[in-house]
Formats: sequence, C-alpha cells, structure tokens
Amino acid sequence: MTRGRDRHVALVTGANHGIGAATARALAAAGSAVVCAYWQIDDPVDPAVPDAYRENRAGSADRVVEAIRAAGGEAVASAEDLTDPEAPRRLFDLAEQAFGPVDILINNATGWVQDTFSPYPTDKHGRTMQPVTAATWHRQFAVDALAPALLIAELARRHTARGATWGRIVGLTSGAELGFPEEVSYGAAKAAQTNYTMSAAVELAPLGITANVVHPPVTDTGWVTDSVRSFVAGSASLVHVATPDEVADVIAYLASEASGLITGNVITLR
Repeated sequence: MTRGRDRHVALVTGANHGIGAATARALAAAGSAVVCAYWQIDDPVDPAVPDAYRENRAGSADRVVEAIRAAGGEAVASAEDLTDPEAPRRLFDLAEQAFGPVDILINNATGWVQDTFSPYPTDKHGRTMQPVTAATWHRQFAVDALAPALLIAELARRHTARGATWGRIVGLTSGAELGFPEEVSYGAAKAAQTNYTMSAAVELAPLGITANVVHPPVTDTGWVTDSVRSFVAGSASLVHVATPDEVADVIAYLASEASGLITGNVITLR
C-alpha cells in the first residue's frame, strides 16, 4: 500500500452498507485511505421489505472500518447527518486530520423515501408508498442533491487552495427518461445530483478533476425479494441483479489513476 503524501484519500458517503460499504472496501484495497461517512436510519417495518435491508440501514460503518483495517488498510468512520449543511466541512476536516486532503469523493448516500403521486397504497412489489409531502421532498433532496452539491463545492475549494492537480468525483443515480414512477422524489433528487456532477466535470476539468455518475442495475443491498427478481427476469432493459461488490468495482475504477480520460458520463450498468 502506498502511504504518505502519494496515497489518495477517499470520502465515501453512505458507507455503512450496500454499495457504499463495498466501495469503501474496494478503494481501501486499491491503496486509498477512506473516510466512511454514514447515518443510521430507522425505517418503519414494511412486510414487503426484508428485515435485512432495514437492519443494514440502521447499522454503523464500524464493521466496514474493522474489515478494512484487518486487511491492512486505513479507514475511519464518521456519523454525519447530511441534511446539515455544515456536515461537508466537518467531514473534510476529519479526513485531513486523519489522513490528509480528500481527492476522491463518492456521493453514494441516499435519504431514500418511497413517495408517489399515485392514490394506491402499495407498489407492484407490495411495498408501502406515501404521498409526496414537504417532509418527503426535504429528506430526499437534502441528502441526494444538496449534500452532494456542497461536498463537490468543498472538494473544489480545498483542491484549489492547495494547488492540487488530481481528483475524482463519482455520484450514484437512479431513475429513467420518464422519471421514477412510485419513487418520484428519489428520481428527481438523483436527476439533480447528476446535473451537478456533469457541471463539475466541465468546470473542474482544468483542475485535473474528473466527475462521473454511475447508474447501477438492480442491486441486492438487502431489499431484493423474489418479486423483484421476477420483475428483473421479465424486463427487456434489466439484465441481472447485481451485488454491491460488482458495482463498487466500477466505481473504484472511475476513482483510479487509469480513468483520467473518463469524465462527464452517466454510466449505466446492466
């Protein structure tokens, strides 16, 4: 592992489970020191959502950090509520104190809420839906759009101040051309994050920073049921249910030295 001034420092949000945890492990395995930011979320019980998903979201990132350290890597965990506009500053300060300046930013966290305009109480998989409200909008946009924008801005400000010439930004998105029916605020917030990231790809290119967005396939982070698997199997546009590690491998590549010519892309995985 490369240590000291030449090794990269990554900040991964939503790193306590799923794609975020897998990405933190992958980046650490590639030699980066990793700040694993997370927030424990207690979801209401939903008979159509496996308990494993609720338990994953309610856990801390301590186990991820322990696994990274056991493998010889460097990592710290930080519980931060990304709805707080001061959270990006605190996370970057923590990273600099622990490892040095952040040069890899992975905007993975989500404030996922399944809200809808539909009058029906459940979706096609039996999951409970709730109407769009100011509260559902704020939770979704604060974590999935505002926080990534502020994190990108914090990276750009500190990068410029120290005269750095290399950086990587990777965001996560979801939805389609017609939005994200039955998860409308989620899709809209991800679209906003995508727009911020594409703008960063252009504006920060002179600083040596690339910025891309990954659109994962259906990924089993604990929420996939037999109903979901059947839906994927019968879909003309979805190929298979991915594991978090498969998605993390792509993210880690986009955060690597080898990806310097890849920027300004939304990369759809299937």
